[in-house]
Amino acid sequence: MATIKFQGKPLHTSGELPSVGSKAPDFSLVNGKLQDVTLAAYAGKKKVLNIVPSLDTPTCAMSTRKFNEKAGKLANTSVLIVSADLPFAQCRFCETEELKDVIPLSTFRSSFADDYGVKLTDTFLAGLTARAIVVIDENDTVTYTQLVEELAHEPDYESALAIL
Repeated sequence: MATIKFQGKPLHTSGELPSVGSKAPDFSLVNGKLQDVTLAAYAGKKKVLNIVPSLDTPTCAMSTRKFNEKAGKLANTSVLIVSADLPFAQCRFCETEELKDVIPLSTFRSSFADDYGVKLTDTFLAGLTARAIVVIDENDTVTYTQLVEELAHEPDYESALAIL
């Protein structure tokens, strides 16, 4: 279990992020067509998992916009926005914001948040995901992780993108 903060108060996660150098845990997330999407769908590509609590918050929305801005310039890379939002809400957000270079995926019907150690386990935020970045290479090896220490803060974009 990891401890982060929200507005200075401690929050706990269900586990730890996968370690750098380890094989990325398989996942099944739900896309906007309510289809299950697994890690294998991105075989042979680099993957950036931008894990956020909800796209309906300013910080999550900002990080999604920033990754969308960078994603189109990344060769052989898929940028996945992972949140607890329902797929309908994710699609509506991306359409409204005209975000075409990121792929929104929902933890709805999924064990992803536990498998990646990012499920918040206490306070009124229990069940949402912590803010984190996981970069996975073409061979599904984890090459970078960041669990953002303060939930209201943005991730370190440059460090995550530099590893690509």
